[in-house]
Amino acid sequence: MELFYGPLILIVLVGIELFITQFWYKKQIPWDEISMNLNSGQVLLWVFRGLEIVGYYHLEKLIGMGLFEGFPTWTVWLVAFLLWDHQFYWLHRLHHKIPILWYVHEVHHQGEHFNLSLGIRNSWFSSLTSLPFFIPLALIGIPADIFLLVSSFHYFVQFYNHNDIIQKSPILDILFVTPDLHKVHHATNDVYKNKNCGGTLNIWDRVYGTFQKQIPGVDMTLGLSKPYQSGNPFWMNIIPFSKRHKRPLNSVSRDTFIHVSTFLLYFELLTYIYLEERVELIVKILYFLLIFLGTISSGGMHENKTWGIIGWTLITLLLPLLILGVTDLQIPILISLSAINLVYTIILLIRKYSLKSMSHE
Repeated sequence: MELFYGPLILIVLVGIELFITQFWYKKQIPWDEISMNLNSGQVLLWVFRGLEIVGYYHLEKLIGMGLFEGFPTWTVWLVAFLLWDHQFYWLHRLHHKIPILWYVHEVHHQGEHFNLSLGIRNSWFSSLTSLPFFIPLALIGIPADIFLLVSSFHYFVQFYNHNDIIQKSPILDILFVTPDLHKVHHATNDVYKNKNCGGTLNIWDRVYGTFQKQIPGVDMTLGLSKPYQSGNPFWMNIIPFSKRHKRPLNSVSRDTFIHVSTFLLYFELLTYIYLEERVELIVKILYFLLIFLGTISSGGMHENKTWGIIGWTLITLLLPLLILGVTDLQIPILISLSAINLVYTIILLIRKYSLKSMSHE
């Protein structure tokens, strides 16, 4: 049940930042990109993150040397905190240097705007390519529960470091990675490339020669050196591996109403996490498939594909059958989400038909 609150807090903070950006700073919100950040395939990311934790657990049991048995608990936490951050530095740096790893990490760098939602955008395969770098923690005997909590803390710090509200932190810059420093990492300028690879502490960048502050007068361009434009999470995650194929420059829909689908999918992910320990395996598999197919269909809608809206409509009709027919759990939040999804889809279809009719007049 506690796992449910992590992703919930993230989406709430994303919403707060968007509210402040829109109504306090009066800045234009890049809804296309926000939508893609949230729709990068979070349900698959969640499953692979689970596999990473399970994999670590078995590795620690298999090769763990138990070096910290009998040591005070605080020393285990401290070593885990520092070693995890050190290993993440090399994980991150090598994901920029080794092509096959860059194809995975590139998904995170496709975003061209700096905000908290970018901290959620990651490749489907990021957890799978991360695990080998944490083998040293398993080898010395860091327990899986401590590994999980320490990694969750570090990932939250990294999420925070993508915010566009609080960036300047001169004192924290001395020791920690801050939004100001991490923004440098996302820049495509030659002077900034492959700099600031640290996760929480910037001492690793200082020690290994990759530390870089923002240079006054040098404007930063964020994103990738080569253009990328697609609303489809499949292309987002797969095309980096297909270097021989031309990168898609598909027409992305400007209809902001379509972006609602990505928020609905995120809340469906929350219900999936909520249900994990409450339903049978077959229900979890079916719900996972519906959310994942919804992710692909939403991507199709973002690219103005007819199959996208057809797929979304079918999934909308199947969702209440799963919730009310396959399970015995009559949970109000699930019923409410299904109803909201149905209303949204009806309005979406009406808008689509109306706009199409107007274009033919």
